[in-house]
Amino acid sequence: MAGLNLCSVLVTGANQGIGLEFVKQLLGNSNPPEWVFATCREAAGERMQELQKLEAKHPNLVIIALDVTDPASIKAAAARVETHLKGSGLNLLINNAGMAKLSTLESETPEDMALVYATNVTRPLLVSQAFLPLLKQAAQGSPQTGLSCSKAAIVNMSSEAGSIRNLYLWHLGQVISYRCSKAALNMLTKCQALGYGGDGILSVAVHPGWVQTDMGNSDSIQAPVTVEASVRGMLHVLSTLCEKDNGGFVNWEGKVLPW
Repeated sequence: MAGLNLCSVLVTGANQGIGLEFVKQLLGNSNPPEWVFATCREAAGERMQELQKLEAKHPNLVIIALDVTDPASIKAAAARVETHLKGSGLNLLINNAGMAKLSTLESETPEDMALVYATNVTRPLLVSQAFLPLLKQAAQGSPQTGLSCSKAAIVNMSSEAGSIRNLYLWHLGQVISYRCSKAALNMLTKCQALGYGGDGILSVAVHPGWVQTDMGNSDSIQAPVTVEASVRGMLHVLSTLCEKDNGGFVNWEGKVLPW
């Protein structure tokens, strides 16, 4: 992570799993960001305990309530972040919050298709829209040329399950709504790259691997990649990204994935 020099980063879905590990590793870096904004649906409760312990130890960590299903909550979160940044802008937005529903072609429902799409595609779009002015601010104020995650970037947490060519782990589960939503998120990332690259903002979709989280594990099979290894790998990859990677789709080890 030596090449990742951030003044500010925001992680959605930061109270558990990959999001929480992002917060831990960013704070534990030898050169931590000046601000780490950890967002989750509620700023209190049992699932918040570990994040709150981190906040007590790290004055640069700010927990922010952000319900990605509520446009008013997204707007309020952006305003709060702007208050902390005081004109410096946001370097890195990690759209990590997401969901999956077990399903097959025969069992998939319109309700679950709509819910998973809204969570995994529409809400990252809305969050990115809300924080776009702060990302532009960071890009404009940066002395760096080209594009990088240290300057200004949107990282969308995708999945190789959204690769139409690879059909990752199809033999273990069809999860139709999840696969379709991640394919759509990849397209959103490409559109963001085309729309925001001229403003100095990098956009990339990242597959974290098959990770040992509540979402990744099943009753019979444990995922092969630890949360710690996945996030460590992703942070290294993010430190290497540049203009040629804008709109790309990569995994936690830096491998370029097919659409």
